[in-house]
Amino acid sequence: MDKKNALRAGALAAGTTLMMLLMSSPASALTRDDGDDPGQGLSVIETLGLFVAAPIVLYLVIHGLVMVGDKSHKKKDPTSSNIRTKADAKADAKA
Repeated sequence: MDKKNALRAGALAAGTTLMMLLMSSPASALTRDDGDDPGQGLSVIETLGLFVAAPIVLYLVIHGLVMVGDKSHKKKDPTSSNIRTKADAKADAKA
């Protein structure tokens, strides 16, 4: 029963996609509209800088700021990593 429903859903999805592709008008990318001013294209270096280098640099800056904030927070944070255990307290009491 599940295979039949899956087959029906797949056929419906494929049919819907095919009909949408057939009914849609082609993109008019080659025809310029009134007032269209696309400007100059980007060079390979500009494209790599904009879409590769800039996101990497932005990630590293954010990562560095988070790391700096995390280190200063650890000193003040009273979590279990900063609380002395009973074994440490007993060892200090014996000494």
